[in-house]
Parts: sequence; C-alpha cells; structure tokens
Amino acid sequence: MSDTNLGEEIKDWVVSILIAVVLAFFIRYFIVELYMVEGPSMRPTLVTSERLVVNKFIYRFKAPERGDVLVFRYPKDPSRDFIKRVIAVAGDTIEIKDGRVFVNDQLLNETYILEKTRGSYPLSTVPEGHIFAMGDNRNNSEDSRFRDVGFVPLELVKGKAVMIFWPIDNIKTLP
Repeated sequence: MSDTNLGEEIKDWVVSILIAVVLAFFIRYFIVELYMVEGPSMRPTLVTSERLVVNKFIYRFKAPERGDVLVFRYPKDPSRDFIKRVIAVAGDTIEIKDGRVFVNDQLLNETYILEKTRGSYPLSTVPEGHIFAMGDNRNNSEDSRFRDVGFVPLELVKGKAVMIFWPIDNIKTLP
C-alpha cells in the first residue's frame, strides 16, 4: 500500500468518525435521549434502574397532554431531572381532596396508582406555559404539589418517555 493510499484511507476514516460523532450529538440533543429511572416516585409504572427512551422532538410540535409521562429539569436545580406524569395542563383546574385528584372538577380515573393520595391541594388553575405533574407513587413523590417544584414551566420539559427498553424482559411502550 502506498503512502498516498494510506493517507486517503486515514482521511476517509477521520471524516466518517467525525460525521458519526456530529450525528450522535444531534440525535441526542434534538431527537431522543436515554434515561435511567432512579427512585420510587413513579412506581408501579416505572421502577428504579429501568432504562427509558425519551422523545425530545415531540414537544417542539405539540404541548404535553394529560397522562403523558415526561422528563423535566427540576426547577430549583436544573442539573437534576425529574420524571413524572402530566396531571393538568394550562387552563385546567386542579384540586386534591379526600385522597382524590380532581381536574376541571372531574374525578381523575387513575388506574396507574396503588394507593390513595395522602394530603390535599387547594383548588388552583394551571397558568399558561406550565403543567402540573405528579409521580404515580403519590405518597413518595416530590412533584407539583410541593413549593420547590410547583407548576412546571414548559421550557423545563425535556421530552416524553415513550419506551422502557431495559431490562429486556420488560420492554414496552408508555402511553
């Protein structure tokens, strides 16, 4: 092999690797990101150490909807991510009384929770550009009911959890 051919081969490899790296960064930043669940706040829907695919692209075209499981940056420390379920969106009223959650004065049918919600939350309206999010494990979740989280600004939403891909025997899509 001549030096010219070797130089061309090296150049081709370097260009290919650079393209792959740029493409990977683009995909991770704009399209999808992989997350690992930490903590019990979303049990039974999600459990510690499960790995998720999060669609970071979807909310560029539409707003989060009630029932979406999404990842957002913790308002008090944006270096931390939280994963919760959207309970109410802008303009909705939210109230928690007698262990039950009401959205727009309608009792929420929450088949995904294991126990009655402790505590209460006063009747409030979700402001424009925000969501109200709660963990499925209500009695062990730091979420919008707490002052340090509160109504989550949409600009802190990173994406929608769309799939559990690990462990392999638990692969499934999320609503």
